[in-house]
Amino acid sequence: MNVDGSEQAVILAGGRGTRLAPFTTVLPKPLLPIGNRAILEVVVEQLSSSGFTDLTFAVGYLAHLIEAVFKDGSDYGVDITYLHEATPRGTAGPLADVRHFDRPFLMMNGDVLTTLDYRELYDAHCAAGNALTIATHRRSVRSDYGILHLDGQIVDTRRVVDWEEKPEHSHVVSMGVYILDPIATSYVPSDEPIDLPDIVMKLLADGKPVGAFPYDGLWLDIGRHDDYQLAINEYEKMAGDPLADVVT
Repeated sequence: MNVDGSEQAVILAGGRGTRLAPFTTVLPKPLLPIGNRAILEVVVEQLSSSGFTDLTFAVGYLAHLIEAVFKDGSDYGVDITYLHEATPRGTAGPLADVRHFDRPFLMMNGDVLTTLDYRELYDAHCAAGNALTIATHRRSVRSDYGILHLDGQIVDTRRVVDWEEKPEHSHVVSMGVYILDPIATSYVPSDEPIDLPDIVMKLLADGKPVGAFPYDGLWLDIGRHDDYQLAINEYEKMAGDPLADVVT
């Protein structure tokens, strides 16, 4: 159901979060606590404050716990519809069930903590006329190894032409937050799993515009134990941060 005057958002909250076991043997990853709130509670309150109050939760693993916390969303000032996945459908599979959406909508992972302005992202997408816009962040990755550069000769031993000791490289990565035009849902099959990168490649192959919205503020993608601990540490340091206004 659409809430009059609100924007729509699809929240992916069905994964098993196996890399965060044993925590996720009893709780789905979006319900893991950060301070005195669950991750997904923070996300919902941020979305609501940005005008996204018509929410669809794609749920699977331990879905009954998520429904027990959020119910119909009224306690959070939002309206929540649940899409139940009997089997995993990939990060884009749930889009097959929202083809009735008739205007751009937000889709995001339910375990992302960020101070990204969702309304600003939405407006930028609409202004650009993209079929899909990806919120992006620049991340540096340091190698644990010395990297050797070799010449092109195929012999018993090749010549070393350079050595980088544990180099650090910068990459632009997806934040797991997207704005999609309804046309993007037509690229999602109804009968097989599919991931968001596959949709991006299909759109590009058809010449549809896919945009990147760079953001250099706080972004925590909670996928591993180290990430989760970092999120807890950051929460403790966030006095005065915009996110702290939501989670405290």
